[in-house]
Amino acid sequence: MPPHPTHTHQQIVGKLYRAIYDFVAERELGTVQFGPLPVRLWPGKIREPDILFVAREHSDRIGEQAYGPPDLVVEVLSPGTRRTDRLEKMVEYARAGVREYWIVDPHRRTVEVFILRDGAYELLGKWGGGEEALSEVLAGFRVAVDESLP
Repeated sequence: MPPHPTHTHQQIVGKLYRAIYDFVAERELGTVQFGPLPVRLWPGKIREPDILFVAREHSDRIGEQAYGPPDLVVEVLSPGTRRTDRLEKMVEYARAGVREYWIVDPHRRTVEVFILRDGAYELLGKWGGGEEALSEVLAGFRVAVDESLP
């Protein structure tokens, strides 16, 4: 069982969730949720991302007990999950077809966004203090790194 999230982890999840949710809701783009919520990547493989987005056109992936692969996933690193989030989950989310993967590192105060291309993730960008992270899947979405990380 992974370690319980910290106060700082939950603050970051809350701030990013609100920003993504507001952007998606205003434009009626789909559904945004936060963990813990089971996501079935493939039969027998469940993950619980910190934040997920499912595009309106993929609403058939939304189940009452579990979701299918989202279009965008956000993971906030913590000391106990750093390796899993950077290695295992990156491979698994790519295999499941998650189009965009965000890794938020509170220690380094960075946001990295990866885009799925030809079955593997490519770095779209890595942003730090004074910069805005952006999304390709959510075209036009930007979030100030300083405002997201306490």
